[in-house]
Amino acid sequence: MKLSRLALAIAVMPGLSLAAEPYVAEPLVVTSGRLAEPQAQATAATTVFKRDDIERLQVSSVTELLERVPGLSVVRTGGAGSQTGVFLRGTSTAQTLVLVDGQRIAAASSGTSSLEFLAPEQIERIEVVRGARSALYGSDAIGGVIQIFTRQGDGQGLKPYARLATGSDSTYQRSLGLSGGDKRTRFHLGATLDETAGIDATRDGFGANGDDDAYRNRSLSLNLSHRFNDNLQVGLSALDQRGQVEYDDVFTGLLPTTDFQVSSLSGFIDGRLNERWSSRLGIGHSKDQRDTGDDSLAAPDYSFFTYTTYRDSASWVNTLTLSDNQQILAGADWYEDRLHSSTAFAEDSRWNRAAFLQHRYTGDTFSTELGLRHDDNQQFGRENTWNAALTLPLNSANDLILSYSEGFRAPTFNDLYDPWAGNPDLQAERSKSYEIQWRSRYSDTGSLQTSVYRTDIEDAIVANEVSFYVPQNVQHARINGFEAAVQQELFGWQGNLALALIDPRDRASGHTLLRRAKRTLSLDLDRRFGDVSLGAGWRAVSGRYDDADNEIEMSGYGLLSFRATWQAMPELGLSLKLDNLLDKDYAEATYSTPNGRFGYNSAGRTALFAVTWTPQL
Repeated sequence: MKLSRLALAIAVMPGLSLAAEPYVAEPLVVTSGRLAEPQAQATAATTVFKRDDIERLQVSSVTELLERVPGLSVVRTGGAGSQTGVFLRGTSTAQTLVLVDGQRIAAASSGTSSLEFLAPEQIERIEVVRGARSALYGSDAIGGVIQIFTRQGDGQGLKPYARLATGSDSTYQRSLGLSGGDKRTRFHLGATLDETAGIDATRDGFGANGDDDAYRNRSLSLNLSHRFNDNLQVGLSALDQRGQVEYDDVFTGLLPTTDFQVSSLSGFIDGRLNERWSSRLGIGHSKDQRDTGDDSLAAPDYSFFTYTTYRDSASWVNTLTLSDNQQILAGADWYEDRLHSSTAFAEDSRWNRAAFLQHRYTGDTFSTELGLRHDDNQQFGRENTWNAALTLPLNSANDLILSYSEGFRAPTFNDLYDPWAGNPDLQAERSKSYEIQWRSRYSDTGSLQTSVYRTDIEDAIVANEVSFYVPQNVQHARINGFEAAVQQELFGWQGNLALALIDPRDRASGHTLLRRAKRTLSLDLDRRFGDVSLGAGWRAVSGRYDDADNEIEMSGYGLLSFRATWQAMPELGLSLKLDNLLDKDYAEATYSTPNGRFGYNSAGRTALFAVTWTPQL
């Protein structure tokens, strides 16, 4: 890819450059290769959701979008704001890296990312890379990478907007925003307030658990960039989400709440140093805080526990064009985690530094990609990871991609330093993945992407009664999978189908890994009739096991949704969304109490009506 084309591509990606040039016709992604490139050239299987998709699907949470990704299943422990797990290609929640504008947001204590607290109204775009990418990103990218980009201006004058929504379970959503700018300077400022009385997460009514669990979330986002000239650009992005969520204590029957804050701040300088060398320097800071207590107790500041992760980071990424068909990506990463907690950990900080190098060759008969990354971690030492890909164009409409990728995950602070069950001798989890992809653009209105893969995970960390709940590197897992994604327009209807079949097993016991659904299907159909748009969605999830011994089996389920939008006036739009239209009773996880074992409640049939005002200035 020539540098002039790369410079244009970088401009549309807020993760690399927050000041965007107008979108080009060919979809571009940045997460697969840590540079902007046409999605068709990305060697990793990638799913993209744009701002138009978020508004068309009328999603109320990030996980509603992610459930449309082939091979990704979601597990919730209740309604809005409840603890949420994401299982990508059969891997665990902590084995998928989550980035916001390039910044890691996972808690250093648990290793999980608070996706349940991110407001869709503040999001411009989401890219989901399926498959290990540790050779570019380091720790946690075994199952893949989810990168979220905050909203940005389009450089076409001031554009204010306001949205008000109300719905079931006393749900209220409000958002305000303003974007603007010109060819050089662009900005977006947005604020949201989401509230709901929620649902009762538990079914047994043990103790005080018979009440609904409310959720409140306030968010702010800022995106600002300026291009000094064709060769230099700087930018800043910030996202802050904070609020409170109620949940049921299944052991004591108290009324605990969690006050949370998830925030990220990042800045960058993009420069083209000469015709063959472009460089980007980025710095960032993120925070994940959870303060859990019981507001019903006499002491208002009574707290069960507090965990706060502070993370500072820096990256330097260079793109060197050797010739028209050869390119090198070289860079370095650094980050430091600091944990402030009510629990006295043996260690409360650690750093990680890394360097990576990747070579690409693009030819008429084949293309190659070969990369290596070296990580040096203060706790567990050094780790090398590789990736390689071979692309074979079968013809102008069909490509075959053969790839190999490695991944690893560093032990968390809970794993290593917990005063009661920490194990400082733990090593990183490691994975090796082999994949064959077939991509077909079989018509002007249709495309097909399929993947067959195998992932082997070694030294997976497990804490169970055998080891007195002290984590050990004992599990070896094997995951076989097939994925298909189809986009097709038929009789005016735009259809999107995602299908996945996986077989995730513990190699020692032969048992299916807990909470992984073996079969998932997502289908969306949408059509516009003048000023009116109609759409429907169907999501089917097979049964799964809620324990490692496969003794607790949970039933599969299917959910139907409906949505409609009417552009009543150029500046006024009305929308309606009906979820779980058939009022299906289902559970995605279980819990135990002195009264027995039960499934967490999920929302029944719900409705949400919204009014969006976009005045023309």
